Amino acid sequence: MNPLKKIRKSRLAALVLILLVFAFLNNSSHLAKARSGEPLLLAHRGLAQTFAMEGVGNDTCTAERINTPEHSYLENTIASMEAAFQAGADIVELDIRPTKDGQFAVFHDWTLDCRTNATGEPKLYTMAELKQFDIGYGYTADHGQTYPFRGKGVGAMPSLDEVLTRFPAQSLLIHIKSNEPNEGEQLAQTLAKLPEAKRSLLTVYGGDKPIAALQARMPDIRVMSKVTMKSCLLPYVAVGWTGYIPAACEHTQLHIPEKIGPWLWGWPDRFLNRMDQADTRVVVVGGDGSEFSTGFDRPEDLGRLPAHFTGVIWTNRIDRIAPVYRTGTAP
Repeated sequence: MNPLKKIRKSRLAALVLILLVFAFLNNSSHLAKARSGEPLLLAHRGLAQTFAMEGVGNDTCTAERINTPEHSYLENTIASMEAAFQAGADIVELDIRPTKDGQFAVFHDWTLDCRTNATGEPKLYTMAELKQFDIGYGYTADHGQTYPFRGKGVGAMPSLDEVLTRFPAQSLLIHIKSNEPNEGEQLAQTLAKLPEAKRSLLTVYGGDKPIAALQARMPDIRVMSKVTMKSCLLPYVAVGWTGYIPAACEHTQLHIPEKIGPWLWGWPDRFLNRMDQADTRVVVVGGDGSEFSTGFDRPEDLGRLPAHFTGVIWTNRIDRIAPVYRTGTAP
């Protein structure tokens, strides 16, 4: 081999080795600034009835497949949110749907058919009309033999205004269920009426179009959509090994599936430190990202998290998970 080529090859190998060592040291959680405190707990839809996730699609009526009830709370109600915060939730997630009279109802499904004694989309009714329906009507754990909540949910569907008034000092994660930009604009008008201190406690996520519309009108609101996630994470995966934090990662929220987290540079502690620096909240959800409603719902599920994890944990069973941290028995 030509001596000059040999020298160049050696230098290239040395450079590659230096870069590898730099990438390791710059992204090792063992060498990151130590994090302290407990994780934040996010209660999905408050304290709600749970159901098996296997085979659930966008059109599955989950009220017809609930597990045997262990409590009396129904999702997306004031009572379920109060119970979640009392149980130890730091953040409560809720879903919103527009109404005929320009309000937002707190309700999950596209139509009323599955859970209630009414039919059609919520937008066909005024908020007052929606309150006349029984939101516990369709729940059954035994294939329709019994309906344990029938007759108990009349008047229990709240408006978003009611929720914001009832929980003025609590953190809420608001889910826009559609991809309609006008819903983002409508929500911006609603949130603009709130004091800045209250808006700082809110995060909104949902379809790309409504989130873009909301963000354009209210850049101070923390938001998340598929577009905002990709805008942050794709460049971070490409160059995050250098410690660079893309501008798109600033003041947003990231929902990271537990199986994707280890592929992110610096996961978990150094990554969390970087996102703290960018004023961005990191929420860990269960699974691989195919279903973002999967949570950590049993104490043993917490063993899948990195040791001493201090981000946000998504759970459908705040009543089971919060006591683990209150008693100091978390993995």
